[in-house]
Amino acid sequence: VKVAVLSGPSHAEEVARGEYTTVVAAAESPVTAQIVQDIMSSDCLRIYTSEDLIGVELGGALKNIIAIASGFCEGLGLGDNSRAALITRGLAEMSRLGVCMGAEEYTFSGLAGVGDLIVTCTSRHSRNHRFGKKVGEGMPIAEALCEVGTVEGYYATEMAYSLSKKYNIEMPIVEGCYAVLYGGKDVKEVPDDLMKRPMRSEH
Repeated sequence: VKVAVLSGPSHAEEVARGEYTTVVAAAESPVTAQIVQDIMSSDCLRIYTSEDLIGVELGGALKNIIAIASGFCEGLGLGDNSRAALITRGLAEMSRLGVCMGAEEYTFSGLAGVGDLIVTCTSRHSRNHRFGKKVGEGMPIAEALCEVGTVEGYYATEMAYSLSKKYNIEMPIVEGCYAVLYGGKDVKEVPDDLMKRPMRSEH
């Protein structure tokens, strides 16, 4: 089956306005990816190709979890340092799980990884970030879900948490989100829990 996935930093509101956007089309077949590239590219939409279907798919799902955590930061009144650390270490978690599941590590330094992560964690268009902010401000989870609407990261959190246990991978940000969204943990406790983890090398 010729399947391709399209992902990257591309809020629909801005694409529809014709704002410059770059995304990646991934398919196991380079020819399939190039067909998508040829058909969909325009003066305002630049499409790169990739053969890492798994990595691009995982990037598109996992960045939503980190965006919720980024919303937690804003809702709790944390600063830019906290947000930058969260995004950077969140990317490390995404890459760690992706590689274990067969993805290429370099995919997470590209559009479907860090590119999509940045825009989803910082943009006013991001439903996941908006949801996380409301929870960080103290709104009950069910109410925040109802108010925001579709929050992909809410469901992806449960999936990623299960995969981290299956593959025995450390994903402390994902675990923190899971504890808040599914375990009833107070969101105010998560930053301290992350900061008090045992010291280690960055890489």
